[in-house]
Amino acid sequence: MNNQRSFFFNVDWITVLIYLALCTIGWFNIHAAVYDETHPSIIDPATQYGKQFIWIIGGVVLGGVVLLLDSRFFSALTPVFYSVTLVLLVLVLVVGRNVGGNQAWIAIGTFRLQPSEFAKYSTCLLLARYLSSVNVKVTELKSLLIALMIIFVPMIMIKMQPDDGSTLVFCSLIFVLYREGLSANVLILAGIFIALFIFGLLMKPIYIIGAILIIAGTAIAIFRRNKKIILLTSAAMVLSIAFILTVPFIYTHIIKEHQRVRIDEWLGRASNLKGAGYNVNQSKIAIGSGKLWGKGYLQGTQTRFSFVPEQSTDFIFCTVGEEWGFAGSVTVVGLYLFLILRIIYLAERQRSPFSRIYGYGVACVIFFHFFINIGLTIGAVPVIGIPLPFVSYGGSSLWSFTLLLFTLIKLDSNRMGAINS
Repeated sequence: MNNQRSFFFNVDWITVLIYLALCTIGWFNIHAAVYDETHPSIIDPATQYGKQFIWIIGGVVLGGVVLLLDSRFFSALTPVFYSVTLVLLVLVLVVGRNVGGNQAWIAIGTFRLQPSEFAKYSTCLLLARYLSSVNVKVTELKSLLIALMIIFVPMIMIKMQPDDGSTLVFCSLIFVLYREGLSANVLILAGIFIALFIFGLLMKPIYIIGAILIIAGTAIAIFRRNKKIILLTSAAMVLSIAFILTVPFIYTHIIKEHQRVRIDEWLGRASNLKGAGYNVNQSKIAIGSGKLWGKGYLQGTQTRFSFVPEQSTDFIFCTVGEEWGFAGSVTVVGLYLFLILRIIYLAERQRSPFSRIYGYGVACVIFFHFFINIGLTIGAVPVIGIPLPFVSYGGSSLWSFTLLLFTLIKLDSNRMGAINS
């Protein structure tokens, strides 16, 4: 009896309630996005919203099972989870079903399993297990390379599908390495190269190179007595100039045509509201038309007349904006921010390095999905096919995020008896 009471009180029910709230919000918005008057019941299994209801029930059951397992189970079987997902990622390339140009699903009856979603979960687990091992430090080259390999192997296999959205999600795990000691200079350098790439598309190279020379020259003049800074500045200058000169080649020969079209649309280098820019334009119209309080449930005209493609999946947030308005949108965004901050809080209070590192992995994956998905619906980022956690339609997505979150909740409930990998 005492163990049962201890289990009940140790579970972080605040996080569980946020999970249930987001699942419910998703269910009702899917109902609004693909509402069919011939199937008005929100639990009709012949519809997307009826199937989502079944998957939510399944997710709750799955979360409950995770909470009943021994915490040591996750660390002990991590290599098995990772291996199974790699096998599924190979299998999907052989027998997978192609949907929208991506061969990312394995058909199991009427259910379509998407291995890439579960690969995020197993990668977070294995990364946590490895980084929490004795004598492993990301400041050492060998340890860093192994950690990167854990991330890159599933990432490369998913890229072969090709699923660019899920591939990019794995890049967010670099922040887990930063939390565990990776130099901030790596993140700064990555940010600089991303900025240089964007500037390289918007401006002539000569102007950017001139700016680089001015900045580097100023830094060298200020720190002229510090040979180390002069050397690093000079190296950064040469690398930056070399990178700027390769941007046209990268953009033309490495980035695929459909990706170039989306980037051009995002940067304003091209505008085709009937082509590549159609989805985002209709999404922004839907969100803007909701004004402060929204048009009301099932009253969104952009939603009811299917102006926005993929509105139950990638563009589900524009349904929130149109029918719930600014107030509803802020509420949903607030729930996500609260959830992410809560996850970080849970991670930081762990006594086990495995649990802490895993918690940061969960935070990174959920934040990336949240930021990119909402960003693409308002035109803040290029269009990338990526679901909104717990809200977008899809069983694989919902269940993989459920596993991610409830595993952390379980590890947190046992933090006083911290596990060691």
